[in-house]
Amino acid sequence: MFVSTPILHADLDAFYASVEQRDDPALRGRPVIVGGGVVLAASYEAKAFGVRTAMGGRRAKQLCPHAIVVPPRMPAYSAASKAVFEVFRNTTPLVEGLSIDEAFLDVGGLRRIAGPPEVVAARLRARVLAEVGLPITVGVARTKFLAKVASGVAKPDGLLVVPADGELDFLHPLPVERLWGVGEVTAARLHGLGIRTVGEVAALDESGLVSLLGRAAGRHLHALAHNHDPRPVHTGRRRRSIGSQRALGRRERSRDDLEAVLASLVDGITRRLRTGHRACRTVVLRLRFADFTRATRSLTISDPTAETEVLLGAARQLLDGAMPLVLDRGITLLGVSLTNLQDDTPLQLALPFEQARPAALDAALDHVRHRFGNASVTRAASLGRDPGISVPLLPDRPRPGASPPYA
Repeated sequence: MFVSTPILHADLDAFYASVEQRDDPALRGRPVIVGGGVVLAASYEAKAFGVRTAMGGRRAKQLCPHAIVVPPRMPAYSAASKAVFEVFRNTTPLVEGLSIDEAFLDVGGLRRIAGPPEVVAARLRARVLAEVGLPITVGVARTKFLAKVASGVAKPDGLLVVPADGELDFLHPLPVERLWGVGEVTAARLHGLGIRTVGEVAALDESGLVSLLGRAAGRHLHALAHNHDPRPVHTGRRRRSIGSQRALGRRERSRDDLEAVLASLVDGITRRLRTGHRACRTVVLRLRFADFTRATRSLTISDPTAETEVLLGAARQLLDGAMPLVLDRGITLLGVSLTNLQDDTPLQLALPFEQARPAALDAALDHVRHRFGNASVTRAASLGRDPGISVPLLPDRPRPGASPPYA
């Protein structure tokens, strides 16, 4: 069933850099780079010189020598995100967060009380600027896909409404890279066949795309090229994965350094897992290397669990397998995600002692960190080591009616 309701895609512009420019008037209108060894964010003034996220700091300064480099302030970015999401939820109760700086909003029921979607979108942008002090771009369309494309075209600090009778006229001239799922490899394959626009993809029948790209990718791109996207805005839906990552800079890291970062990541995300009363079966390790290539490794265990040591053991096994690549290329980012999630139950004290002991220890540590802060308990292996820069993520929603496991 086609969802015919106005959807907004709201996306903060150069989020980290915009927060820095908001909080320090001396940075406004000037090229700003957040992060030293690796660029975590760049203002649009810096992007104009070719500076991009994940670029090495040395290369960024070569491209933009007069850029101002500032250290990241993750608490400030998290606070700004919470304030922006308050504006979203005061606009409509139908908000689906995608990350800490973007969300979909269903405004189909607001016409009588708030006006047409373009008016709602303009008012939203004005409120975010007035109440949070940040520029935000909004795309408006009848599908999630097209709303997100519209916001990307409208950046920075813009508003673009795609009328229902002009969807394909807007979409088809755009480059194929605008289609979700078209990365460098797929784009190169399509370019090699002389296909460069979305309209040229739409001109192919589904079977032709399937033969070129495989069943899943072919059917997916065929649907998007015709703006077929029936997904509604979901509210209250729990995340399908929970993860965290650390930007490590470009200096050399020993195996012990990486072990400490890995343990810190797993400590944090398993606590989030237990807080949400969830368990997982699959651990995913994500790496970005100094040559900007990436690698992903995953391992599925036999039984779902929320125990830190079990999941850390799986993550360490994945890191062991990836170490030849790390040693060969150098590493600039390490991330861990827990997927294959399911609802879990709190610790059952009736379990045999040897089975209950790890979960009981996790619960005790969670309680201490809840009362005294995450830094109150630290692994000995992490003492004196640079943990890298933690990137804030959209929090998982707790299971309705559930209490924290440390209560």
